[in-house]
Amino acid sequence: MTSPLALPTQASHAAIQLLRGVLYADQQPELWQALLTFRAAVGDYLAVIGLRVIVDEAEGFAYLRQAAEATGEEAEATRPRLVQRRPLSYPVSLLLVWLRKRLAELDAAGGETRLMLTRAQIIDALRVYLPEATNEAKTVEQIERHINRVVEYGFLKPLQGDEGRYEVRRILKALVDAEWLGRLDEKLAEYQSRADAAI
Repeated sequence: MTSPLALPTQASHAAIQLLRGVLYADQQPELWQALLTFRAAVGDYLAVIGLRVIVDEAEGFAYLRQAAEATGEEAEATRPRLVQRRPLSYPVSLLLVWLRKRLAELDAAGGETRLMLTRAQIIDALRVYLPEATNEAKTVEQIERHINRVVEYGFLKPLQGDEGRYEVRRILKALVDAEWLGRLDEKLAEYQSRADAAI
């Protein structure tokens, strides 16, 4: 007898990829198509463990959120967290905001859909927001660590065969939304008030 929660093979492979991380239409077209075909079944299957599938067909990505995060239900808040939350440092947060702004500019301009940036462009942009240091090499090294962290999180993708160039992944739009920017503004105001009090 088949379990009512059993998924077709392609759908289960899509569910497994979602449990591992973001599913991109351009990187895994077969799994993407399986997810679109069996979207309701995959959603029901993962809902059993408190996860919700978020699919952005226009941008070509899908990911998972805790049901409580996605619906705001307090009853779900006691359920153990399956989708990790990572605290972001101030420079990484700034870098994500800058990358999101660049994506918005690209979308407003129309035409090109992929945002490509060089390591030098990112370093120059982030350097403006960091305290001035006497050791330029150390500053660049710190910024490169922040870039690598953003790569680890999956928001920047190094281009193979083109060292020092990155594609900004559109999943960033799902993380850096108006709510996220509002929380960042609150934190920046808190940092500013601490700095003012220390003077």
